[in-house]
Amino acid sequence: MISKNISWKHWAIAASCALVVSCKLPEPLQTPTVKALPTNYDTENATDSNTVAQKVWRDFFTDKHLVNLINTALSDNLDLRIAQQRVQSANAVLLSAKGAMQPLVNGVLNTQFDKFGKYTATGVGNFDTNLSQNIEEKQKINEDFTPDLFIGLRSNWEIDLWGKLKNRKYAAINRLLASEQEVKLATTVLVAEVASAYYDLLAVDYELNVIRKNIKLQESALDIMKIQKETGRATELAVQQFRAQLLNTQALEHTAKQQIVITENYLNTLVGRYPQKITRDTSFLRQKLPNMVQTGFSSELLNNRPDIRSAELEMEAAKADVAAARKAFFPSLTLSPQVGFNSFSAGTWFDPKSIVYGVLGGVSAPLINQKGLKADHQMASAKANESVYNYQKSLINGFSEVVTNLNNIKNAQGYFNTKEKELNELNKSITTARELYLSGYANYLEIITAQKGALEAELALASSKRNLFISAIHLYRSLGGGWQ
Repeated sequence: MISKNISWKHWAIAASCALVVSCKLPEPLQTPTVKALPTNYDTENATDSNTVAQKVWRDFFTDKHLVNLINTALSDNLDLRIAQQRVQSANAVLLSAKGAMQPLVNGVLNTQFDKFGKYTATGVGNFDTNLSQNIEEKQKINEDFTPDLFIGLRSNWEIDLWGKLKNRKYAAINRLLASEQEVKLATTVLVAEVASAYYDLLAVDYELNVIRKNIKLQESALDIMKIQKETGRATELAVQQFRAQLLNTQALEHTAKQQIVITENYLNTLVGRYPQKITRDTSFLRQKLPNMVQTGFSSELLNNRPDIRSAELEMEAAKADVAAARKAFFPSLTLSPQVGFNSFSAGTWFDPKSIVYGVLGGVSAPLINQKGLKADHQMASAKANESVYNYQKSLINGFSEVVTNLNNIKNAQGYFNTKEKELNELNKSITTARELYLSGYANYLEIITAQKGALEAELALASSKRNLFISAIHLYRSLGGGWQ
């Protein structure tokens, strides 16, 4: 004899197990293996456990004008605001997943009026009921027009026997966390872009000053050459050569001024405002680079880089989706309880004797035509594998970016130092060429060559200084800094 202590849940599980036997489940997910990160970026940092990425951007950048620009960008940048709205969307998905695990209770008011035919089971039953000696007067049914009035609560609740809903909730949690990491990623990218554009602007400012300084020098040289021509010590060809060089440098001035407009407008776009003048520092070459010695172990990328954290969380969410899709093949248990007042007469609608309650429970399992479930499982599996590859890609990209930017700083510093020495020599050569020309030991072409070389070297020096700053910014970002 079956024990009366066996609960409905035991019966449900037993029935579900019987249905499971008839269902062929997909194989568990086998994801690709992720290649681990190398321990260090280079031998110089093998014992360095700290990383500059832990430094808050306000401490990393010391230029007050740049700090103000970044603050404005973090407040008004539209891309960042869009990323923040994605967090709200992901939070709504999580709220929906949590709600699916709880009973859905609806307040219900139903009114129905029917006219049953005399030759139907209901019509005959109503007629016979009214003839019974066991009912009161108010229990008699209006045969011509029969109301059915209900007010109360009805619920629908899927019992999560196998953890399908729990897996969906876990996937939603991870996607919410991933969207929060995407906001951090948008923040660190924005900080790097604003800083890079700012130093681009400082570099172009410096280049414009260099060009204008050289214009004055070349105007002076042209005047000297005109005097030399009048005294018969120079030809018209020499004057034309010096004038052409001056015109070329004046053309560079217009190019630099337009580049300033473009860079200012780009910066204004980043900070979320219409074009206006950018307040900035003018001591470009005297500005010091941030301290970039501490890179830390490569494992710190897993904690500091938002794109890697986001890819990891998306991978976990995708795996949970596969688990939920697999468990959709299992039988599901649904309970539908109700309680309320039900009557065929408005006068007895709220009578205590009109109270009704009950519960409907059912177990269902997909037996025939499981193609939809199989398709869902295959898509979820493919996306899970894709998420693993994306995670591996983010690891490789992150590590490569750090190595590239580390070497870029080293080589850019060497380039800057070399160009600085070259400029000193070329500036000396201009003075020497002029003295030799006045003494008759050099021709005017040597003066033009010296001036041209000095201008190009000074512009290259400004460009190399800008590259140093941008390399430092990119290394800071590639290590995961800038969102704190």
